[in-house]
Amino acid sequence: MSGGLRIGVVGVGYVGLTTAVCLAGRDHDVVAVDIDEAKIARLSAGVPIIDEADLPDLLTRTIAAGRLTFRTDYEALADRDVVFVCVSTPSGPDGAADLRALDAAVTRLTQVLRAGAVVTIKSTVPVGTTRRVAKRLRAYGIGAVSSPEFLREGRAIADFTHPDRVVVGADSDTDAALVCAAYGADPATVLHMSPESAELAKYASNAFLAVKLSYTNSLAQLCRRYGGDIGDVTACMGADARIGPSFLQPGPGWGGSCLPKDTAALVFSAQAQGVAMAEVEAARTTNVAQPARIEAALRQSMTCPLRDARITVLGLTFKAATSDTRDSPALAVCAHLAAEGAALYGYDPRLPAIDATVLSSAGVTAVDDPYRAAKSADAVVVLTEWPQFRDLDWAAIAEHAPGAVVADTRNLLDPTTVEAAGLRYLGNGRADGY
Repeated sequence: MSGGLRIGVVGVGYVGLTTAVCLAGRDHDVVAVDIDEAKIARLSAGVPIIDEADLPDLLTRTIAAGRLTFRTDYEALADRDVVFVCVSTPSGPDGAADLRALDAAVTRLTQVLRAGAVVTIKSTVPVGTTRRVAKRLRAYGIGAVSSPEFLREGRAIADFTHPDRVVVGADSDTDAALVCAAYGADPATVLHMSPESAELAKYASNAFLAVKLSYTNSLAQLCRRYGGDIGDVTACMGADARIGPSFLQPGPGWGGSCLPKDTAALVFSAQAQGVAMAEVEAARTTNVAQPARIEAALRQSMTCPLRDARITVLGLTFKAATSDTRDSPALAVCAHLAAEGAALYGYDPRLPAIDATVLSSAGVTAVDDPYRAAKSADAVVVLTEWPQFRDLDWAAIAEHAPGAVVADTRNLLDPTTVEAAGLRYLGNGRADGY
């Protein structure tokens, strides 16, 4: 721990736990605090509470080295140099971010931190939040910095360790320097700016990705109408350096813990200032329409009414490489089809880690084997881009589900293989698809 800083982390969700283990891995002395006693007990025993590559090994190594401890009491943060606040800021009914957890954490920190410490807000918060928090902390001699996270679930450890940019929003150069020292960031990756710019940059980045995804889904629909191929269209677009190939893949919609709430919060914040974020609002509208688009494709392709259909859904998480089902577009599609009367049987490679009540609320009967899930199916719908689905024995599936329609919302499968098995293949945004 020689030369390391004393760092605190408040909140041990995806962002907080990743932050804690990665900073401990850089030889800092890290104390992570959360009010959930069960989570703290599991983490203290070296048991990960999130499904993230490279996390288990890093967690156990840093605990064993004495660089990482987990506590439920804020008093354990009293001697910290920097405290990263990583609590949840969910959307309210009107789209506004709910900051109660953040404000409660700040109140507790004012009671224990010493003067000279810096509170760094990694939670995604509306513009002006850090400025408001800074005003509260100033009376205690505590600094405040905005440093939003840009982590991808499934790749969070790699993204934290090798970031493409580190955003530090601060008025004080001293506070900014301390936060940069905690990160150990390459100066070339650090973007210094005001707290307001840092907060807005987070929302702007996620909203742009959402717009890009919704635009791609709209293009896929247009390709189907005109007989084009969305893969060819996006290959052309992605070859343009001004556009880039990322987030140009069609799918069942976008979801997860960030894009839905961040786009809602950005629209709400803009409206409060009299600014219409029409592009983001349109992206949200397009996203909500995707389940109905999939429903229409199934109705047109199956030989039985949807209300009498047995449908297999492959993939339940919001994306591959995670067990996270928060705002999963896969489950949104399932809920929509279930509401129309279809019987749904779902398989996911991370099924043991998925809450069964979440699946039942979406009308899904969980099946722990993809072949059993597909038995007697009228349709098989690929909803999450798990690479394992490419390697399924589609001839075996066809044997027990003859004539089934395979709706590949992710364009993950090889159409030739599926059709050779005797099944009808529907690609997303393809002339012979939907």
